[in-house]
Amino acid sequence: MSTPSEFPEGTTAPAVLGGLALRLPHLAQKSQKTMSVTQFPPTNAPLPRPWRHQAQLTLPAHEAHVSAARHFAADLLGCWSVPDSERDSAVLIVDELAANAARYGRESMTLLLVLDHDTLHIVVTDSGTPVEHRRHDVAPDEHGRGTGIVQYLAQSTEIHQTCGGREVRAHLRCRA
Repeated sequence: MSTPSEFPEGTTAPAVLGGLALRLPHLAQKSQKTMSVTQFPPTNAPLPRPWRHQAQLTLPAHEAHVSAARHFAADLLGCWSVPDSERDSAVLIVDELAANAARYGRESMTLLLVLDHDTLHIVVTDSGTPVEHRRHDVAPDEHGRGTGIVQYLAQSTEIHQTCGGREVRAHLRCRA
């Protein structure tokens, strides 16, 4: 996961996305005590040159929260004026990575979106080693294609196993 030193100069503390959360009522209805949303730089701060947007969402690592991550990404990228085709690809990547984090993570999953120049960086982390989740009558064809989809859509991908869990990064060219 990113450390504070990796954030843009002049941004030392996260700001809560109050305005964005109001446009995302489905997030506000999901377990408020276990969800955190932050953005760097704060929405009212001037953007440093070269400009950069960052936002982070932390949710419980449960399949029921994957749609919240997907909607968060779609709505946020719309606010950042990311073109529809890139936004659709990014949302599909977020959906696949969040689904894997929910399926294999333990406690929480974190989505970090960074729009820097012409690249959207999508980072999803989970909080532990894989645990077995039950599947309810799912056909064998329903699983196993997510990583291939992400690799096809992204300019590049990286997977890192850390002491705190797994981190998957996808980098997508973006004309925002």
